[in-house]
Amino acid sequence: MFETELFISAFAILFVIIDPPGCAPIFATLTQGTSRKHQNTMAIKSVFIAAIILFGFAYTGEFLFEKLGISLDALRIAGGIMLFIIGLNMVFEKRTEKRETRAEEALEDVENPEDISVFPMGIPMIAGPGTMASLLLLKSKAETMAQEVSILLALAAVLLVTLISFFIAGPLLKLLGRSFTEVLTRVLGVLLATLAAQFIIDGIQGALF
Repeated sequence: MFETELFISAFAILFVIIDPPGCAPIFATLTQGTSRKHQNTMAIKSVFIAAIILFGFAYTGEFLFEKLGISLDALRIAGGIMLFIIGLNMVFEKRTEKRETRAEEALEDVENPEDISVFPMGIPMIAGPGTMASLLLLKSKAETMAQEVSILLALAAVLLVTLISFFIAGPLLKLLGRSFTEVLTRVLGVLLATLAAQFIIDGIQGALF
């Protein structure tokens, strides 16, 4: 009950959207100066909270859309546009700037700034609107149980990579440097914009034909 090609495709899309290399520096900044135990706890809690939200949305999102009378083709078009904008923001570094701003606001606004597992790490950096839209788009293409399992396993794999990136965020940031992170973000942005364009094309074709 596993389709390798769909798994790889879903993994690539979700990896680009969640962007573990982009989240890791923010996580490292938010937990800087805290104990290693606290950092590990925040990493586990952040990914766990995001996982509950995303897996729950994967099973309830389509039901909600049906009740609201929203078609899957409309979702493909709207989701594709949303992802395309995210891709452009990544290419021009706007997404990184927004994340850093959210991180600074979280430190200033919350009563206990050290607990960043729910906001901003769990939501919206991991379980953001782009990730939710991507999940629904991917699941809309699943026609068999094997395909659905492949998509959910891809999500689990990306979340695992995200968790690992949080564990090694501090040392990794020092090792790779800011320049490498910026280049990687741009490359992932181009890939995401291309995938988003395909979603839009599929949605238009489905709606018109």
